[in-house]
Amino acid sequence: MTNITEQLEGVAVKVVEADKIGSATSPLDLSKTLAVVTERERVRAGDVVVVRALTESATYNQLELVTGRLAKINQGDVLAGVLGSRRALKGFVGDVPETVAAGDELHLLNMGGVIGLCTGHHSSLSDAIRVEVIGLVYDEAARVRNIGDAALPLREQLGASAPLVVIAGACMNSGKTFAATELIRRATAGGLRVAAGKLSGVAALRDTLNMADHGAVATASFLDCGLPSTVGVGDLAPVAKSIIGKLNESAPDMIVIELGDGILGGYSVESVFDDAELRGAMAALVYCASDYVGAWGGIELLKRRGLTVDLVAGSVTDSQMGEDYIEREFAVAAGNARRDGARMFEIIKDKISGFKSQVSGSPREEVVEPALVEA
Repeated sequence: MTNITEQLEGVAVKVVEADKIGSATSPLDLSKTLAVVTERERVRAGDVVVVRALTESATYNQLELVTGRLAKINQGDVLAGVLGSRRALKGFVGDVPETVAAGDELHLLNMGGVIGLCTGHHSSLSDAIRVEVIGLVYDEAARVRNIGDAALPLREQLGASAPLVVIAGACMNSGKTFAATELIRRATAGGLRVAAGKLSGVAALRDTLNMADHGAVATASFLDCGLPSTVGVGDLAPVAKSIIGKLNESAPDMIVIELGDGILGGYSVESVFDDAELRGAMAALVYCASDYVGAWGGIELLKRRGLTVDLVAGSVTDSQMGEDYIEREFAVAAGNARRDGARMFEIIKDKISGFKSQVSGSPREEVVEPALVEA
């Protein structure tokens, strides 16, 4: 670590060399040589912070770099990440502290480099890696760098859009990303242009890179809107419209949207389903669960919001018995991405065809240019 101290606009600034830069900082394209301010000041979610790892972990010990590659975190490593919150049912829970100063102790909350005060974790994990704050990253204008500096503008209106295939689930690790990537792969192989995005969760590149690896011509996520996570956002609709609007620039035939975490939880997922314009753009709704009760609960909860699940996927369908039970008892189509991705895609393709026919048969409405919301 280089230790050069100078004065910038009357503030003491130290120049440090980071060993590893977390993917949550990717919108800013940071170099490893960073100027940091060490004085205490109030902070915001998304502020870039440089820390030193105080501990290692046996179960959660890798940082996703801006390239998407995973690197082991060793005690003493200097890391660049962003301040943020997390509400993972099967991971870490934590929040952004009100103030941050050099020497403060925080925790690594996710592999993307989201950093905050950990308040709990799943029993399968060891304690979160403890980190010591070195400072907050500053720019030449004497401002703390924040991933919101490079954010897409939020939108009040979506405007014209390619059909949306929305994938929601009972909770994290319920099979959403696997279903999304299989649909992308099958659609791409069938000659369709597919764009894909992730609307909720905690910042990392893994899922959107996976989507691109399976054929998505464009990807985007809430990270592109300057959010380290969607904890506390409240209304995700403007974020969703910003992401979908960006994806529509690639002229896709369909857009696959993953809602990270579950339809209940701390990531504001339910607010997406409350927006009439987003609901109107949905050609198909896929719901992933790991058991019968989770499948039934999701179908019923979404029904209460006036939504019909078009396909149940996820690990509950990993056996033929699961598929048969859901279709027989719940009267909802079931499809498994692992065993029969072709059938799953055919079900969704039929929904998209029906949606397009319905839209083309409706009276043509005047296209309103999307309005922007001040971030």
